[in-house]
Amino acid sequence: MSIFLFKSNRQLSDEQLMLRASRGSESAFEELYRRYARRLQGFFFRQLGGDELTSADFTHDVFLRVYEARDRYAEGSNVATWFFSIAYNLCKNLYRHNDHVTAYLATLDDEPLSEADVEVRIDQERLHEALHAVLQSLPPPLHLIFSLRYEEELTVPQIAQIEHLPEGTVKSRLHKTMTIIRKNLQQYDNP
Repeated sequence: MSIFLFKSNRQLSDEQLMLRASRGSESAFEELYRRYARRLQGFFFRQLGGDELTSADFTHDVFLRVYEARDRYAEGSNVATWFFSIAYNLCKNLYRHNDHVTAYLATLDDEPLSEADVEVRIDQERLHEALHAVLQSLPPPLHLIFSLRYEEELTVPQIAQIEHLPEGTVKSRLHKTMTIIRKNLQQYDNP
């Protein structure tokens, strides 16, 4: 018998909770929901242009999919990567459905960088608004990578696994994203 069977759910790692959930523990699944629902909903909110209802629906969809597949959880697999892989795929499917990503992906690495009009002097609040605007103007694949890395704090290997891309491609797209952000916000650099 494993020692983690005697710990409360709040003391267990995500992987231990998922293992319990895969064996039928509803309370372990509820703890995973408590840990991840808000993060996932925030991720969807940012990716779906602030659509609160769709964000909530997509969050519940992630947990429904995890619940239905809980018995197939591979012990030792990273739970955060699994959850965000599902979330990423839901966004990707929505983008594909909206038909505006497919054409862009073909030219992703050939697309020239564009500059947004930004005021020269701005206070902290306006800089935050400008950054938000730049993030919203990013093509969805770049916005997703930025969000996974800098907002969800996933590692490059985790993002590569989620997106089924080589780590070098993830690094390249992160670099391109940061270049776009820097270019669009360069007027806010302190002289």
